[in-house]
Amino acid sequence: MAGSAPAVAGPTPTPPARSVATVVPCPTTPAPDVSRPPRPAPPVVGPDERAVGGPALATAGLVVPPGVPAPPALTATSWLVADLETGAVLGGCGPHEPSTPASVQKLLLAATLLPRLDPRQVVTVTAADLDIEPGSSAVGLVEGGRYPVELLWLGLLLQSGNDAANTLARLGGGGQGAAGGVRAMNEQARRLGAYQTRAVTPSGLDGPGQFTSAYDLALIARVCFADPTFRRYALTERTQVPAQGRLAKGFQIQNENQLVYRYPGALGGKTGFTDLARHTYVGAAERDGRRLVVALLNAEPRPLRGWQQGAALLDWGFALPRDATVGRLVEPGEPLPGATPAAVASVSAPAVVPAGRDAGTPWSDLARPMLLAGAVPLLGVALVVWRVRRRRGSAGAARDGGRSPQPR
Repeated sequence: MAGSAPAVAGPTPTPPARSVATVVPCPTTPAPDVSRPPRPAPPVVGPDERAVGGPALATAGLVVPPGVPAPPALTATSWLVADLETGAVLGGCGPHEPSTPASVQKLLLAATLLPRLDPRQVVTVTAADLDIEPGSSAVGLVEGGRYPVELLWLGLLLQSGNDAANTLARLGGGGQGAAGGVRAMNEQARRLGAYQTRAVTPSGLDGPGQFTSAYDLALIARVCFADPTFRRYALTERTQVPAQGRLAKGFQIQNENQLVYRYPGALGGKTGFTDLARHTYVGAAERDGRRLVVALLNAEPRPLRGWQQGAALLDWGFALPRDATVGRLVEPGEPLPGATPAAVASVSAPAVVPAGRDAGTPWSDLARPMLLAGAVPLLGVALVVWRVRRRRGSAGAARDGGRSPQPR
């Protein structure tokens, strides 16, 4: 099977002279009609970017190995299943199609800043950190409260805290604040080969021009799940937020990713929702010594919620032979197909983003070299965090990561 051509539809990375392949539609299940804001026009994806990971992935439709069972029918419009260890892509639907991320973008924040921030450092929360849309998901941090960085990561991953995302981005952005954290996220995305990804907010709350793809999310998730600290955070079921003197009482938060509780071998992941992005999901699990990750975008929660659609894809992936593949996840620093030597050098060169400082535990000398694992300048342009106000909506929307934005 490893030597067989994948059953794929869609354009090849360079337009063929004689014919164009037919796009094979992805299996879908009817989804309820919903009210949603107008979707922004996605950026144009060039042929070289569509070829990242292999020519078979350059399709807007379905790509699976030949002769395998059909993947499950989903409401998600794009998805990808990959092996975390080998990087093999087992199948996908529009792997490089741009879509809005919602809170799964918090994985890019983790992939960028988790190695750079001392988990013991204590951070004082500012009013700007709490500038999130009313009703969107939050840990419950308070202005003037002092929290260890580890608690902020747990709040980010368990509770999808947009307040925690802002605080971590500010801390990691150094003198540039949260905007510097977002810039570092975009630099990291480029270094990883996630060329459809552009972050505008650290939390995934919608911002103009903010996109990602299922392939990019798998690349980002692979970096996250390679970190044992991330894996520990992602599988934490509950933790205690400490009292803040007279400012706030202590309370408990729980992991809202149901895969953790309901899927044998779950490694964790991230949920997301906005009115614009709809439901998004990234999850990973281990079975018989094999670790797979799934990423899906633009899903509706009926008949299956996002994590259940992810679980169905994981079941499908685990049922495939170990040598089944249609492409691969590229390695960090790997250039685009056909890139010039100058482009290769720009992707490979590391850059340092200064660490934010606050009263608390200083960085150790051993932690400092981790800064060098950061990423490169993205045309020298720093993205400014778009401050948004979002409409009131359902409690489920707030739980998964917020609602659609209305610019102030």
